[in-house]
Amino acid sequence: MALARRPVSPDTLRATGWALGVTAVLAVLIVVGSRNLEHFDAALVGYTFAVLFATFGLTYRYAMWLRRPPTGAYWRRGWQAFFRPNRLGRNLGVGAKRVGSEVLANRFIFKRGTLRGVTHLLIMWGCLIAVAITFPLVFGWLYFRPVPGDLALYEAVVFGFPAFRFPHGSIVGFFLFHGLVWSSFLVIAGVMLAMRRRMREEGAAAVQRYAEDFMPLVLLFAVSVTGLMLTASYTWMSGYAYGFIAILHAITVIGTFLWLPFGKFFHVFQRPAQLGVGFYKDAGRGGEPAHCRRCGHAFSSRMHVEDLIEVERQLGYRYEIAPSGDGAAGAEVDHYQWICPPCRRASFVTAQALAWQGRRGGETLPRTAGPLPMPVYANPGPGEGPLGPEDAANFHP
Repeated sequence: MALARRPVSPDTLRATGWALGVTAVLAVLIVVGSRNLEHFDAALVGYTFAVLFATFGLTYRYAMWLRRPPTGAYWRRGWQAFFRPNRLGRNLGVGAKRVGSEVLANRFIFKRGTLRGVTHLLIMWGCLIAVAITFPLVFGWLYFRPVPGDLALYEAVVFGFPAFRFPHGSIVGFFLFHGLVWSSFLVIAGVMLAMRRRMREEGAAAVQRYAEDFMPLVLLFAVSVTGLMLTASYTWMSGYAYGFIAILHAITVIGTFLWLPFGKFFHVFQRPAQLGVGFYKDAGRGGEPAHCRRCGHAFSSRMHVEDLIEVERQLGYRYEIAPSGDGAAGAEVDHYQWICPPCRRASFVTAQALAWQGRRGGETLPRTAGPLPMPVYANPGPGEGPLGPEDAANFHP
């Protein structure tokens, strides 16, 4: 008996279309940027196909990720907040500042620890430098040639156009021709610090998994070490075992690209979306607040509460609440999200007490008319969790 085939979901078709489109655009750029493959090195075709595969996988996963209701809501609202006409100029400045501090300087990682921030910074910048050098060379977008009539000069050619010249023995040439060496040193240092943390800190060791935490470090270390072995072979060993090392290096690099869409490195492409979340929060702070329908105090932005209710409905969660006599006269609590966190805890305790009294056959707790006061706890728990002003504002002990 033939098995029934499951229909392909619209989200899958849409994500596949995006993945095919982005991969095709990159392939066209490779052909055009290398002047119809004139400057494309056929020996690097394996790297190229690995990058194209990674592009397809990353785009597909990213498109599927954006189809999730919470992510989609943040994505749409973030762009809407950024392109607001009355704040676009300010948002451009704020966005550039956040890219510098949060993405390029990893300030959010340094908040978790200085050594952890240095570790992340070394790995990130080592990889960025390697990508900035390797990808243009592999795709044929960048190559170097001697200047006719002056063999002491080299000329960098970008997309087939002469870009700049420099003496091959200059400091510029030294750093350009050994850029991958410096990036390898940065990555290896970062990997060693990351491995130290995973082996020595009990908190990290308790939750780590090989595929998610050790495998990325192993791949980065293998790529960096085999790349340095290539440099050592042609610099100090007269090319000894260069062919074998080149194959080994190609295996590690291609394996890393093939694994890229499926592992932890995907967060590299997710993280910039956090900038949109920042603009979403800015818009919420400057907009209408949401008032608790039990105590009447403002506790969040109205936009955030309404978006949260809609996302929960899309996910199949329904937390509507029947009208109650508690709260302001005539007010109706139509959803649990309209209750502030302290009142949620108080409502839970009240419900437990009512249930207990009901079992005992006693009277129900007295009810008061009008807004109820926001609960105040005897032990506020200072210093138990907030990392900054935003966390402190959202910390409800």
